[in-house]
Amino acid sequence: MLHFKKHSGIYTLETEQELKIPLEEAWDYFSSPENLANITPKSMGFNITSKVDKKAYQGQIITYKVSPVPFIKTNWVTEITQVKENDFFIDEQRFGPYKMWHHEHWFEELANGNTFMKDKISYKIPFGFLGHIAQAIFIKKQLKSIFEYRYITLEKMFNGK
Repeated sequence: MLHFKKHSGIYTLETEQELKIPLEEAWDYFSSPENLANITPKSMGFNITSKVDKKAYQGQIITYKVSPVPFIKTNWVTEITQVKENDFFIDEQRFGPYKMWHHEHWFEELANGNTFMKDKISYKIPFGFLGHIAQAIFIKKQLKSIFEYRYITLEKMFNGK
């Protein structure tokens, strides 16, 4: 499931997915920043530029290079602001392409032993009215594409599809 909404000038994207792996395995995979490149489309030119030899922890700063549009690379800096092991972690943009970026990663163990995963991304586009136009014609489509790619990749990796 992929859902967008707008409120107070902020856009929210929510995704949900059930993974056929135990909660601990899901947490181990998703709390390791180096795995993010594996579930990001190659066309994004995503590259972590900081050392990330530890699982996500509160206060962790991660730097990236990313290409939101062809032939244009930009720096992106996020901070892991909250972590509750096997439950959730939150990353927030400190510098980058968005005016604001707040990404919540939620995990829940299901009765069948699988893991329910939910992402909630709240973001604000810079450039006022022009930013809203960019959201309508480009940014929303790009984010949808990124999270659809992620969904399909995770289905193949963990659900045998």
